Amino acid sequence: NLEVFNVLETPLLIGISRKSMILNFLGIKPEEALNATTALHMAALMKGVRILRVHDVDEAVQTVKLYKKLLGDKSVQS
Repeated sequence: NLEVFNVLETPLLIGISRKSMILNFLGIKPEEALNATTALHMAALMKGVRILRVHDVDEAVQTVKLYKKLLGDKSVQS
C-alpha cells in the first residue's frame, strides 16, 4: 500500500535491502537476497517510492534505469 503515501506529495524513501522479512519468507541467507531485493525495489518504484536506501548500489542503479525506461524516459541511455 505504498501508493497511499503519495498524498503527502513528498519523496518517499524505502530501505528493504536484505531485510529479514525477505529472508524469512524465502528461507534464504542475506547473501542470497539480491534478486528478491531488486524485485521489491522495482515494485516500490512502481508504487511511488522515489528514494531507495540500498546495500548494492550498482544493481539498484540498474533497477532505477530500467524503471525510468519503462516509463518512457527518453534521457535514459540504452
